[in-house]
Formats: sequence, structure tokens, C-alpha cells
Amino acid sequence: MDGSSGWLHRKGAAPSDNGPVVIPGSRGTLSYLVLPIGDQSVNAFSLAHGAGRKWNRSESRGRLSDRYRADDLTHTKLGGRVICEDRDLLFEEAPEAYKNIETVIAELVELKLIKIIATLKPVLTYKTRREGDAYREQR
Repeated sequence: MDGSSGWLHRKGAAPSDNGPVVIPGSRGTLSYLVLPIGDQSVNAFSLAHGAGRKWNRSESRGRLSDRYRADDLTHTKLGGRVICEDRDLLFEEAPEAYKNIETVIAELVELKLIKIIATLKPVLTYKTRREGDAYREQR
């Protein structure tokens, strides 16, 4: 985006003017490598940077701690493994806490803003919380 016409601050979005973009799902869903297409000025040269949360962290713990044991959340439906020593974080970041990534991607395709290049399946997710950090995730 032309910096001379102003500043663009993205919160909850990824730039779509620098080539392919990874739009991550949750640790239990696919992520997508997409190519921005069409007139990206209509979406301020920005795309969703993921599915987005459906529930906040405390709500996730409350909704899921009665349904699952922490050990149940260390393996995903896609066959991936989750390494996390923080029991609360396992519940806070559970796949159910996020919106449906397939819906997000389908809408971007329907709007002719992206072309899917590849899908990515999480094999290993490592989560840790450090003092001062809400959480840190590495895949």
C-alpha cells in the first residue's frame, strides 16, 4: 500500500500485497497457503490471519474442562501431537475455542480475494506461556 496516502494498521489481519499468505487454522484443523488475487484494495490489502477466537480464554477453560481431560487434548483429530506443560493453556487454545477456518477460507474464495495454493496439516504443536506473555505457539 502506498505509504504516502496514510498508514495502515492491521489488527487481526495479514498483509495481502506481498505474495502468498499462510492463514492458520487451529492446532486441530488445516492451515491454508493462499495467493491473494483480484482487487486487493477493496479489503485494504489485508486478509484474515486465522480463524479467530470463538470463546475467550476463561470461557474456553470453563466450557471444555468438564468435557475433556488434559491428556485428551495432547493429540488432535488430524493425528497431530500437542506438547504443552500448562494445563490451562491446553484448554484455552483447544480447537473448539476457534471459529471454523473452512468457513473463513470459503468466504475469501467466494469473494474472489484468494486462490488456495496448498493446505497444511499440523503435525506437532508446541505451546508455552512465559511471564508477561499471553501465550507463545510454535508449529
